Amino acid sequence: MNLRLKPEKLDALAAARRLARDFSANAAELDRTGAFPAAHFDALFAAGLTRLTTAASHGGGEASLETALSVVSEIAAGEPSTALILSMHYINHAAIRQGIGWSPSAGAAVVESARLQPSLVNALQVEPEAGSPSYGTLPRSRARRAVGGWRLSGCKRYSTGCEGLAWMVASALTDEPNERLGNFLVTHPGPGIRIEKTWNVMGMRATGSHDVVFDDVFVPDAFAFDLQPADPPPLRDPRQIAWFMTLIGAVYHGIAKAARQSVLGFAAAFRPGNIEITLSALPVIQDQLGEIEVLIDTSERLLLSIARDADAGHEVGPSAGRVRYVVIENAIRAVDVALRIAGQSGLSREHELERHHRNVICGRTHAPNGALVRAASAKAALAELERVQGTFA
Repeated sequence: MNLRLKPEKLDALAAARRLARDFSANAAELDRTGAFPAAHFDALFAAGLTRLTTAASHGGGEASLETALSVVSEIAAGEPSTALILSMHYINHAAIRQGIGWSPSAGAAVVESARLQPSLVNALQVEPEAGSPSYGTLPRSRARRAVGGWRLSGCKRYSTGCEGLAWMVASALTDEPNERLGNFLVTHPGPGIRIEKTWNVMGMRATGSHDVVFDDVFVPDAFAFDLQPADPPPLRDPRQIAWFMTLIGAVYHGIAKAARQSVLGFAAAFRPGNIEITLSALPVIQDQLGEIEVLIDTSERLLLSIARDADAGHEVGPSAGRVRYVVIENAIRAVDVALRIAGQSGLSREHELERHHRNVICGRTHAPNGALVRAASAKAALAELERVQGTFA
């Protein structure tokens, strides 16, 4: 990204670009096997990038959202599954730093372990029966009172990076007469935690987003936090929403950037048939390459606008979700155009564009999906119209 970063943040971006080049070398193999990219996180840790959004007082970079999105985007251009796992880790460390939801004891345990090793963390919220909380449903997972803490049971789906997580944050309802919804931090691996390898999808294969089953897992009181009445369901902190939407968007934007580089090189070198000029000299191809540039530049500007507003303390509201939706759609469109330029060559399993296409399509599956974003936007517009009409009636 063409970012106006402070000098002390340029080192993080330079490291991300270097590692992204390294990660791209085995991206096809990770796509083939679906293996957890452990070596990537060892390299990210060695470069200090797993602690990028951790508070400086805990040995971290205390990076802004703007810096975090630039790093995630660069890593995604090299290997997007690694970037998605990293983005979830960043979101949680930023929340700990900002005091969003986390108890002091739970947050301290997570950030202290991150000093010594990659020690990845992610929040697991989607369930086979309840779906995503973005649909307004409550989890089926339960936390029963026990001496000194809680006993957690339930199943979480689409648990990004679960095989490599040191910490899992599971949402669950308590068994109290007045149910509460909260988060329960568990160490992994540990007794009662089982991973069921259900992740067998077309793209983003190395995220290893399998099902995680919790069977009567003990959680100390200090690791149960953000417990609130379940009725009505508690609202999410807008700062965390801004981080979540922006970094997820950055992952798929990074895929589009990788596809752009690939197709530019292809078009500049390929001579179709007996034509003496390269593909890139043809006006129709230049038009398509120009469309890719417009899509990617627009997405960069949109992501930066949300990040900078959030970093300045401005509430971005539903704009964060709308921008993520547009960025993902732009990324899909950009890769689709790149495939059109490459033609049959780009559809080969030997060509990286084929992999970029499968990966970028997965962007549409993240909650809230496009239909929910559009519906919520329509309702908000209609409510505002009714308010204005009522004011002048």
